[in-house]
Amino acid sequence: MQTVPFHGAHQAGVATPPQAHLTLLGLDLHPGVGREGLGRLMSLLSDDASRLTRGLPALADTEPELAENPARLTVTFGFGPRLAAERFTRSGGRVTPLPAFRTDRLDPSWGQTDLAIQICADDPLTLTHARRMILKDSVDFARVRWVQDGFRHARSTVPDGTTMRNVMGQVDGTLNPVEAEPDFAPLIWSQESGFEGGTFMIVRRIRAEMEAWDKVDRVGREAAVGRRLNTGAPLTGDSEHDEPDFAATDRLGFPVIDPASHIARARTDDPAQRFLRRVFNYTVPDPTRPTGEDSGLVFIAFAADVERQFVPIQRRLAALDRLNEWVTTIGSAVYAVPPGAAEGRYVAQHLLTD
Repeated sequence: MQTVPFHGAHQAGVATPPQAHLTLLGLDLHPGVGREGLGRLMSLLSDDASRLTRGLPALADTEPELAENPARLTVTFGFGPRLAAERFTRSGGRVTPLPAFRTDRLDPSWGQTDLAIQICADDPLTLTHARRMILKDSVDFARVRWVQDGFRHARSTVPDGTTMRNVMGQVDGTLNPVEAEPDFAPLIWSQESGFEGGTFMIVRRIRAEMEAWDKVDRVGREAAVGRRLNTGAPLTGDSEHDEPDFAATDRLGFPVIDPASHIARARTDDPAQRFLRRVFNYTVPDPTRPTGEDSGLVFIAFAADVERQFVPIQRRLAALDRLNEWVTTIGSAVYAVPPGAAEGRYVAQHLLTD
């Protein structure tokens, strides 16, 4: 039985190696649910998560057999800007809404919510059961605004540590910081007083314009990204983790890696402009599209300082990135993710009561 501890200094589901399946819930509190009501909700949901992640049924679980296989289940809680400003008793963890980016085409139905609950597991039945329990126990406190489901490679189909591929066929997440690296902690975990060990979560729903992408040949696709599709290597290298040579030119004197390619625009010389990507693919039915489906990424990222780490890179990508022709951001939100809870306490308890 594979489990990920719920209790600890940090919430699980951030540095945890990504599972195969995601459900991301966006909830808005009912009018009249104040700090005390939010505390009751978090106490209830933290207890649910603590039990389910250990392979135990939640209280009043009507399908307890479905809890027996936790499959590395994690449940991660985030608070939107309104709740952080109005409900937290201390300044730590306050979060600022993301700025508008030039290429955004945002649909309000995928927008900012009061709460985000990231539920991940390697088994879809485990995930579905955990989601149902969380939603059943939330109904008196909050309503569902959106549900975003996602997937990666199924467990054991690729070796552990393999960089995922997105629905466009690209290796996605090569430069992710690794927990063993000395700069991982300061990049991801906040040191802000009262919020030490917390982090901030960015959620972007990115539609892939697959009908248009299907018409691009392999050379064009690799030029747009700046990497080879088969290996993920930069166009100047042989393997995925080779350092790109942005100064290299071909026999005609043109850059081998287009300065407007995705990897060139995302590149930075500032070591602080890094963050942790925890990205999942999505595909949902859409009869209005020629293929009958809508596909893309549920882009989730974690950073200790969103304005310092994420925003500058996203502004560069929005200003000029060849990949923008085939991707459209249709949803966007940001959340404060409090530190983990000790045994006997619930997530964000010190922010709501102390």
